[in-house]
Amino acid sequence: MFSKETYVNRRAELKKLVGDGVILLFGNNGSPANFPNNTYYPFRQDSSFLYFFGQQRDGLVGVIDVDNDIETLVGDDISIDDIVWYGSVDSVHDMAEQVGVHNTAPMKSLKTICNDAMRLHRKIHFLPPYRADIKIQIFDLLGIHPNQQKESASMPLIKAVVKLRSSKTQEEIDELERAAVIGYKMHTTAMKMCRPGVVEKEISGVLDGIANSMGSMVSFPTILSQHGEIQHGAPSLNKLQAGKLMLCDAGAETMNHYCSDNTRTTPVSGHFDQRQLEIYSIVEAAHDYALSVAKPGVKWWDVHFGVCRLITDKLKEIGLMKGDTEEAVAAGAHAMFMVHGLGHMMGMDVHDMESLDQINVGFDDEVRPNLEQFGTNCLRMGRRLQEGFVVTDEPGIYFIPALIDDWKASGHCKEFINFDKLETYKDFGGIRIEDDLLITKDGCRFIGKDRIPYHPKDVEEFLAANRE
Repeated sequence: MFSKETYVNRRAELKKLVGDGVILLFGNNGSPANFPNNTYYPFRQDSSFLYFFGQQRDGLVGVIDVDNDIETLVGDDISIDDIVWYGSVDSVHDMAEQVGVHNTAPMKSLKTICNDAMRLHRKIHFLPPYRADIKIQIFDLLGIHPNQQKESASMPLIKAVVKLRSSKTQEEIDELERAAVIGYKMHTTAMKMCRPGVVEKEISGVLDGIANSMGSMVSFPTILSQHGEIQHGAPSLNKLQAGKLMLCDAGAETMNHYCSDNTRTTPVSGHFDQRQLEIYSIVEAAHDYALSVAKPGVKWWDVHFGVCRLITDKLKEIGLMKGDTEEAVAAGAHAMFMVHGLGHMMGMDVHDMESLDQINVGFDDEVRPNLEQFGTNCLRMGRRLQEGFVVTDEPGIYFIPALIDDWKASGHCKEFINFDKLETYKDFGGIRIEDDLLITKDGCRFIGKDRIPYHPKDVEEFLAANRE
């Protein structure tokens, strides 16, 4: 938890931006995996509740009466039965004091608070809910059907939260650096373990253990697979095979819930073959291009399409693409190979604030998403960069057999893709390189003091020196 002043100041800024009405910030509830007395899914507090109220206990709601400048932490103290089984925790009153909130109320009073506000026709602001139990709670409190809650969510509150959470303060950057330290250990360990005969799940299990042993948790379920063409390929019981590539996309989340998110693609044999090196070098060049041009005032949309043009040019050089580069990119032909956007915002969520809708987070009135074109519709970030933003730089090239067959059968972009040569890459897999970038005053820098090796020579030298 940060200092009391941090949360007081954040709520003060929120009140200024929203202007009037009553703000409801719902914390998450525990979620049972089967019978509640048996086992729960690991609890994770809602990030926006954490940002403004700081407390990680379940069953809390933050209420901010903007007009009357009254802040209340709503929740029930735990029972003696809970104490017997789980131990003592701070009272709701103590938790409120820790974050500079002077009023508390039991959960049963929340209905009265909402009824009073509605009777006076006051605005009630809430964020789009993403959990079923919170949707039911909103329905009980406000009478808004779950199917209508996303469109009924407060746009002034969404915009205020996005504005405040987008630019990271120094204490937030320090937390991101802590996550990067853990992420570095996770990824370098995966690289050391990457050798023929090792089971994918064995490596991912060790990575989860590293995060837990360092007082952290993984920031998302680890992606680790020899089938790097599968975007979210879960680790399997398959053994790593010589000649294959292992794609590992993994990160850590600190106790204060700030994330890291990196991807490395490692040759199982310890070195890249010529074909692998050709493709890897294109992804490396795309990654470093983004690193070289990202700075305040630059549209991430332009960086993304700069990467798409670079990839198209390079794939033309090795005979996988053809035709005019600008026309190919305009037609979306590059999305045969890079099916996603260049990166996303990152912070307390690994895809930061995605529950508020990426059109509100990664775009603005100047830069709007293209939701129609394949590939481009997966771009989560397009707006102009600002100092303090944290974005991921994660170009990739993938050879997806089903997509190749689909486009070839339909003739889609046939004037830009050499399908005959592409057939020979169906067994290739995929390559992605991902790092977290902090936008600085005049450029950008990596988050994390230590670099996870990614230049081909550095990768091979690291493997030669460190393989277990």
